[in-house]
Amino acid sequence: MRTVIGIDIGGSTTKIVGIKTDNEGKQSLIPPIFVKAADALTSVYGAFGKFTLENGIELGEIDRVLMTGVGSSFIDKPIYGLNCIKVSEFASVGLGGLYLSQLDEAIVVSMGTGTALISVKKNGESTAVKYLGGTGVGGGTLIGLSKKILGVDNVEHIEQLALDGNLDNVDLRIKDISADNNFQINEDITASNFGKLSDLATPSDIALGISNMVAETIAMLSVFAARSYGIKNVVLTGNLTSLQSVTRTFTGLEEKFGVNFIIPEDSQFATVIGAALCDSAKYLQ
Repeated sequence: MRTVIGIDIGGSTTKIVGIKTDNEGKQSLIPPIFVKAADALTSVYGAFGKFTLENGIELGEIDRVLMTGVGSSFIDKPIYGLNCIKVSEFASVGLGGLYLSQLDEAIVVSMGTGTALISVKKNGESTAVKYLGGTGVGGGTLIGLSKKILGVDNVEHIEQLALDGNLDNVDLRIKDISADNNFQINEDITASNFGKLSDLATPSDIALGISNMVAETIAMLSVFAARSYGIKNVVLTGNLTSLQSVTRTFTGLEEKFGVNFIIPEDSQFATVIGAALCDSAKYLQ
């Protein structure tokens, strides 16, 4: 039995997971956790200590530590005497997305502060991982605009506001500009985000409008990528997958554009799980 630790280090949030492999090669996941702190270094040490303590893992049981994320650049020394190997964030996103969704091929979308799109396909014993690009629209956009417009920068508070919102007071839709029943585009598709902003729009309406705009931007980039590669399954990962105001936008666009938006369990932890999997997976970038 050997244990590999995966760590995804953000600016102030660290996610950590463990994968145990028995003598027959069977893998089992040690449930992931995350820790917030003022800086990356404090965050990673806090996460490591909490994770090993809660799961009764001794340092001698750990085979290796694999790190990814923007904050990993600040870690240049062993953690508690354990050597740390830095692995590709894009490979981590792709491998984690396939693992959680149990698919052999997908477009995996990582929705963090910004958004990255990865094409992933298993080919025998190896996995092809390709970074397709991304957008600066993501969780940072949601928080930044909400702070400036609504004076709210707490994600939970933004979500609470958005759940009571009405997009009819914010967005211009096809049905608002065309009475043609034979129009080639579904009448509920957005023609212009914030294109019908009412003077009577409430903070809840605006919060939902911002969430919807972020989600629609990511969704349409995902649709374009899926169509380009002839793939129907799009796996959504990252912190935005925990927001109902965001995820219901994807649900509403699935049938309209012929793709399957999949949010697997533990989707917020896909990247850190993928980092741990980089130890045993054969992948090509």
